[in-house]
Amino acid sequence: MTEHSSPAIRSLSHVSDWVFDLDNTLYPRECNLWSQIDVRITAYVMEVTQLEFDAARELQKGYYRDFGTTLNGLMQRHKVDPQHFLKTVHAIDYSPVAAHPDLIDAIKGLPGRKFILTNADSGHARSVLSRLGGEDLFDGIFDICAMDYTPKPHQSAYDAFLSTHGIDPARAAMFDDLEKNLLVPHQSGMATVQVIASEGYADERVDPWELAHAGGPHVHHITSSLTTFLRNLP
Repeated sequence: MTEHSSPAIRSLSHVSDWVFDLDNTLYPRECNLWSQIDVRITAYVMEVTQLEFDAARELQKGYYRDFGTTLNGLMQRHKVDPQHFLKTVHAIDYSPVAAHPDLIDAIKGLPGRKFILTNADSGHARSVLSRLGGEDLFDGIFDICAMDYTPKPHQSAYDAFLSTHGIDPARAAMFDDLEKNLLVPHQSGMATVQVIASEGYADERVDPWELAHAGGPHVHHITSSLTTFLRNLP
């Protein structure tokens, strides 16, 4: 599947609710905003566990992989205060996120409602949207707090989101950079789109599984340009 031919494989003309992940989806992974957060999470894990950098880094990534977020792992295993964690790790410089009027226009032109479903908090989401130029673009932001801190890819996160906003999954599409976060949407009947990094992207702070993309049945479309993908929809 390629980003230009995939819309023809499975049309999204039936979609009336468009659901977008935030980090590394609405802005390109290449701007390395998430890298700032990633570094702060490592420091947080070091403080909580008193581990040295390498061991803390390994634990952080293990929690991220196995619990959906490092926060969820820290809450389960170390009883951390989620609000303190979120405030600490999102104290970053948002200037690397550039205004993206073409993307904003492409999303604005989609028929129906638009939502953000993110494992971050709403304050972080609003900061990103302010930089992109889409402060008033979305009908709702469903964040990690609304999920009661149980994140994607856990079933309960999606169930709570769909119920809160009265969304019929058969008429919805989910966009996310992590293919594992598209499994439950696929199983629920949503169309799925994985937004991947540009070819050749590499960062020593990113584990290979974070960049993986698959042609399995739960990933209906793959694109490295969300704007191009949306503009090419029939």
